[in-house]
Amino acid sequence: MKYIIIGAVAGGASTAARLRRLDEKAEIVIFEKGEYISYANCGLPYYIGDVIKDRNALFVQTAAAFNRRFNIDVRTMTEVTAIDAEAKTITAFNHQTGKEYSENYDKLVLSPGAEPIRPPLPGITHEGIFTLRNVNDTDYIKSFVTQKKVKKAVIIGGGFIGLEMAENLHELGLDVSIIEMGNQILAPVDFPIAAIVQQHIRSKGVKLYLESAVTAFEKGDEGLKVIMKSGEHLDADVVIMSIGVRPDTRLAISAGLKLGDAKGIWVNEYLQTSNPDIYAVGDAIEFTNPITKQSMNTYLAGPANKQGRICANNVVLGNIQQYKGSINTAIVKVFDMTVATTGTASKHLEKAGIKHVVSTTTNGSHAGYYPGSKSMTIQIAFVPEDGRLLSAQIAGFDGVDKRIDILSSVIRNKSDIYELAEFEHAYAPPYSSAKDPINMAGFVAENIIQGRLSIFYWNELNKITSSDVLLDVRSKAEFDAGHIENAINIPVDDIRERMNELDKNKNIYIYCQAGLRGYLVQRILKQNDYQKVLNMSGGYQLWKACTNEAV
Repeated sequence: MKYIIIGAVAGGASTAARLRRLDEKAEIVIFEKGEYISYANCGLPYYIGDVIKDRNALFVQTAAAFNRRFNIDVRTMTEVTAIDAEAKTITAFNHQTGKEYSENYDKLVLSPGAEPIRPPLPGITHEGIFTLRNVNDTDYIKSFVTQKKVKKAVIIGGGFIGLEMAENLHELGLDVSIIEMGNQILAPVDFPIAAIVQQHIRSKGVKLYLESAVTAFEKGDEGLKVIMKSGEHLDADVVIMSIGVRPDTRLAISAGLKLGDAKGIWVNEYLQTSNPDIYAVGDAIEFTNPITKQSMNTYLAGPANKQGRICANNVVLGNIQQYKGSINTAIVKVFDMTVATTGTASKHLEKAGIKHVVSTTTNGSHAGYYPGSKSMTIQIAFVPEDGRLLSAQIAGFDGVDKRIDILSSVIRNKSDIYELAEFEHAYAPPYSSAKDPINMAGFVAENIIQGRLSIFYWNELNKITSSDVLLDVRSKAEFDAGHIENAINIPVDDIRERMNELDKNKNIYIYCQAGLRGYLVQRILKQNDYQKVLNMSGGYQLWKACTNEAV
């Protein structure tokens, strides 16, 4: 049996290694058009920023080591240019020798990845404008930044890679600006979580230009000019284009393979393409989203590696294992903060017509009495009828990673907010609280479903009329330091003695700093015949972050 794999980074290398473990006698050939295989793509920005100082640490395997360990014929700098699916052959071009040749296969695996989007803007070919996708890109950027002694950087695109590059270039001492076409950074998360992170980015002196489109680049006397649609321009010594990627489907199209609605390579549940002898994995494929049931792509190393293992099992053993899709669990370090997401954001659930409720809670990363506890904001979305969890997003400092992994597992298992409320975690003061932030998110969601808590959101203040009451239940000192316009102040500890100041026939909209005190007041009022009472989800601090960032 002869297996050919096209692409030798995450998905392709994982497939090849698993194939060998399953079939010691097979002939396995892996083609990679670049110079390197199996490298840590996600670590590239940190090498540029000198966080990772040893370049060799980026390489999980070299071609020679991969060959020795797995007895796999690794052909780097060799690009597959065509596939003849009927004849079961590929055409390859060796960029080092200049020779073109053909190879036959019994089974073929495509892992061509994705290619960065580089729009044909005027001046985009000027020196100093880069995309970051592979090791060579990294070397070019690092060399340019070092040798040219650059001082100003412009990042175009506020996604994961763009933010990582912004942080790393800022750490090198550069003046950094980020231009984002959307109204927020980090498109996979909802606006409130993005707003919290944007506030943090601005606190570091990085400039954010939201809802701004780049129209051209010009060469100036002392560098580049980045021209925006507004007519404004930014000076830059280096520009990083990070506006996204698209599936590399050129070979699939030439082979007559089916593409899907998301413009990726269509695969079935066994990662098999429309040709039964050709499989595909990684950034180039699309599959059914487990939550929305719509076609989707994902550009994450974790799913690609897992797909490689499943694919190899099916290639060798005959379609024995189904790939269940990805819920896009992702995490990114943004200066001192960590942001993570899993499942389908509320804005995308709305587009898919999926009914849901959003709840936002803020708690400490560990016990407040133990030094170093920092705030962590968790937003979840769930089905109102049965509490099934659909998404979770976290913005915080410590412990974000372990919480998002828990939430991801709950979503993957199609479980609910009741599991969050009952989740049994390891507790000691340096690591958590007796009621973990995960539990707190579950408690609040449970109260919403059971009708004990009625909520409204930061962007619904326009629903409040002059005949309604906006009630701030924080302390007088907090109220005097800043409050929402037209609010009255009755601190939570005074509410029982002063509730007669409130009209039972009016709608009462409550807020506190994060939500807990507002909930307590709501419970008191409702049990004293005040029935039209709502509490702001996320509280004043979320409202302030969102209104400060609303474009």
